Amino acid sequence: MNTSRYTRKVFYSKEDRGWIAVAPEIPGCSAFGKTDAAALRELDVAIEGHLSVRRKRGFAIPKPIGGQKMEGKILLRLPRALQRDLKEDAIEEGISVNQYALYLISTARAERRAAHLAYSK
Repeated sequence: MNTSRYTRKVFYSKEDRGWIAVAPEIPGCSAFGKTDAAALRELDVAIEGHLSVRRKRGFAIPKPIGGQKMEGKILLRLPRALQRDLKEDAIEEGISVNQYALYLISTARAERRAAHLAYSK
């Protein structure tokens, strides 16, 4: 199995005093190493193990994100009150609801990444 198709993220854990590597497409799949390279090597073993167990038990095999075509569209179901609030905010900003939602998502993602980077140092 070509495990390199799956996304890998690696970060230093002060608590564990080592590197943690994860494969986000495969829930629960992670590995530890004293170096980032060691954690990534161990992650390959973990990915193979997870996929092997999934195959044997008849569970679905997660598709790697890299092999998926992104169309740039997401359908969200919102509570009506939230939709109304977003519409009002977008009107105040003079932009469409889609543009406003994209702004909110982008801002929240940037803040989350900054917090994650600060935590992992």
